Amino acid sequence: MTRKKNNKKRKLFFSVLLIFLAVGLFYFVFNFIDLNNKIFEQKTMYLAASNLSVSLYDENLIEIKSSVRGTEVILTNTTLKKEENKYVMVKINDADLFVLEDNLVDKITDVVKEEKVYVRTPTTLYLNIDSGYIDGLLEKGSELLVVGYDELLENGHVNAYKVKLEGDKEGYVYQKYVVFDLDEALYNYEPEKYYNIHNSRSDIHSGVGGTGGGLDYFPSEKPNFENNVMPEKVYSLYLNSSRNIINNIDKYIEFAKETKINAFVVDIKDNESPAYKSKVYEKYSKTNQRYANNSFEDYKKAIDKLKSAGFYLIGRITVFKDKYFVQDNPDIAIMDKRTNKPFDNGTYWPSAFQRKVWQFNVELAKEAVQEFGFNEIQFDYVRFPDRIVSLDRAGHLDFRNEYEEEKVQAIQRFLMYARDELHKMETYISVDVFGESVNTYVTAYGQYWPAISNVVDVISGMPYPDHFAPYSYGIPKPWEEPYKVLYNWGKAAVRRQEEIPTPAIVRTWILAQNTMQGFRYDPKHIEAQIEGLVDAGLTGGYMTWASRASLDGYKLRKEAYSREY
Repeated sequence: MTRKKNNKKRKLFFSVLLIFLAVGLFYFVFNFIDLNNKIFEQKTMYLAASNLSVSLYDENLIEIKSSVRGTEVILTNTTLKKEENKYVMVKINDADLFVLEDNLVDKITDVVKEEKVYVRTPTTLYLNIDSGYIDGLLEKGSELLVVGYDELLENGHVNAYKVKLEGDKEGYVYQKYVVFDLDEALYNYEPEKYYNIHNSRSDIHSGVGGTGGGLDYFPSEKPNFENNVMPEKVYSLYLNSSRNIINNIDKYIEFAKETKINAFVVDIKDNESPAYKSKVYEKYSKTNQRYANNSFEDYKKAIDKLKSAGFYLIGRITVFKDKYFVQDNPDIAIMDKRTNKPFDNGTYWPSAFQRKVWQFNVELAKEAVQEFGFNEIQFDYVRFPDRIVSLDRAGHLDFRNEYEEEKVQAIQRFLMYARDELHKMETYISVDVFGESVNTYVTAYGQYWPAISNVVDVISGMPYPDHFAPYSYGIPKPWEEPYKVLYNWGKAAVRRQEEIPTPAIVRTWILAQNTMQGFRYDPKHIEAQIEGLVDAGLTGGYMTWASRASLDGYKLRKEAYSREY
């Protein structure tokens, strides 16, 4: 009996073993023998090229399709030769096709094979693309040696190249600002339609602001973030960050819900009025931290209430007017050579040429988006000081112009940098500009409407009727006829929008308080401004400028905020 049992066990063992061997053999044959019954080792490789796609061929080496570089393929041992070229069969999406051997690499990091790129648009060189730290400026036409990249996109493009400059300096540059050919890099986008218009313009009044020809007019993507939807028309109230407002935010919400208001502009940082205790201030500006109006927790509580109530939130940051930042960082200030101290015209001005100033303000913006969930960051005082032409011409001011840029170039380039950083967070970028910027010249303080509108998501002029001189647009007292002022200004803005390929949304500041001349503004004067803009063709909405953001003042003009335009 024992022997029979052992025989049965032995037979069962061999049966199982044979089944196992048969399954293994079937797997081996199925996976490791090609159509010609040649045994080969299965190996994953990647398509590589110095352009975006790789050609694929049939057994007659006739090109039948292409695939983006970075595509994963399975290598076979079947090869063909034609002249001096060797082709290898690969399995790609269940098809057997041939590819040049030179277009195959073992590592995904090696799929980008271009050796050089050229700068098409003057742009930032990054020390690190994730952090946004700036390491220099790359001029148009610069040749860069490619030594790597950060991320390969689905279309075969990279997000950013790691490049080497003269002197072995390395850094990162976004792919969208470079091309593969020097002539293409030196080309100006559709010059007859766009560039030549601006090339003929300059700062005709003072000569210190710069020229239109040194700016970028290539198309700029205007995103529509799926998880951050901007209202088609933004009707917004302005709020400063005083404790009285932040601690009474419920009253503003209650008022707004009785009107057509769907958004709020809330200060993050105004000159000498930082909104909250910030980690960015701890790093860059202890004085801003010391004088913050609110605790982090109180500010966050107010912003959370606004968001929970369904309002679109715009965070306002004054950039190149910041007394406290200069006090902590005098090395970045516009300097008065006569005193060897920061230039003082009632406050201090960080120089727009200084990249440390860029980083500080953009890091603050990114923190505000991360911590409070702002939908949009609005940059104000994106300019050099006004009314300093005589000092500038006399050479009394040191602007710390490290890269020998024109003022208007520094302004546009800062906004491009800020845009790239904020778009990574699916956040819109807007900018405030003087009403003067719609004219056909570059301003002395570096603002030029077409150059700014082309690169940001929203542009917000400040054509306050009480800022116009008598007889502007032929109107004896512009502040008394707000419709005419805003209509004429709006038509000029529309003309500037037509001079660029990718104009921003125009959302304009309106005067929502009494004028400097003492003329009282009631709801009809508010309505007249908005109607003037709409009739001129500017339908992106409005924002109310009332510096004190008084709730009583808003209530006095409630009728104007309670209708559609």
